[in-house]
Amino acid sequence: MARRGCLATLVVMGVLLAGCSRQSQPEPANPRPISKTSGPVVPLAPESLIGSWTIVDVAEPGAGTILRLADGDLDLIGSRCGTVGGSWRASSDGTFLADIFTASTAAVEGIPGCAKASQETPEWLRRVTAYQFDGAGLPVLLDARAQPVARLIPGATPTPEPDKADDLLEPPVVTDDARRELRPAVALPATLVPVDRTRLTGRWVPRTGHKAAYVKFTADGEWRGSDGCNDESGRWITAASGTLLTTARGVTLMFCTGSASVGGWLVTARRAGFDGQVLVLLDAQGAETGRLFPAN
Repeated sequence: MARRGCLATLVVMGVLLAGCSRQSQPEPANPRPISKTSGPVVPLAPESLIGSWTIVDVAEPGAGTILRLADGDLDLIGSRCGTVGGSWRASSDGTFLADIFTASTAAVEGIPGCAKASQETPEWLRRVTAYQFDGAGLPVLLDARAQPVARLIPGATPTPEPDKADDLLEPPVVTDDARRELRPAVALPATLVPVDRTRLTGRWVPRTGHKAAYVKFTADGEWRGSDGCNDESGRWITAASGTLLTTARGVTLMFCTGSASVGGWLVTARRAGFDGQVLVLLDAQGAETGRLFPAN
């Protein structure tokens, strides 16, 4: 199996805009450990999640055996459908989001149910909304009630297989790009009301640009939208202080005049807040990436 670009993505048309770079040498993590009862210490170091981890304590058959987190890329190895892939996001306040949207052609075509599974994040991974480090400095993935969903043990080594990319056998490292991507976001401006899940759910549109551009946030943590010509989708999560993290999946590449890069605004956003009825998206440096208005 070749790189992520050669995985079978079930987007109807277009190409997958997912990075195919992989790292090859490990770098020791330097997490800020906390006890199970003390609560998370902020800021955490999300780059300490980068690595190849053995998954333990997951109560779901076929959940997978190894979670490989590289620079933006995620691979779940040893699941019922073999190796499935996608992306992940995390922030220094302990928020975590994962999204699965690719699988090998062999799994999709040869294992019943895997065509659908290759486009859906497994239930246990969907429940993960946060992370922390235990007293030994090891990652614990948590649900919305701060209950452990899975624990991650370092040093996992995938078994070589014919349909497995060679670079999946190498432990990823923390790159400068990853550090920049995962650095803490500046605080939300005091003039904005922090975004919350309930108020964000619904359909939003840009004030200018293509009349068909929109984004719709659904209560199950999915978003779908369009720049006016190309359909876009992904997952989303909010947290305290206006944190907003999103993932983006494959997208078609049709050109049209006046398209509005709504998906791009979301992916680069790290904070979000309301200016009256207007949703304001901000990147990690506090620069505005876009504004969206309620569709009704």
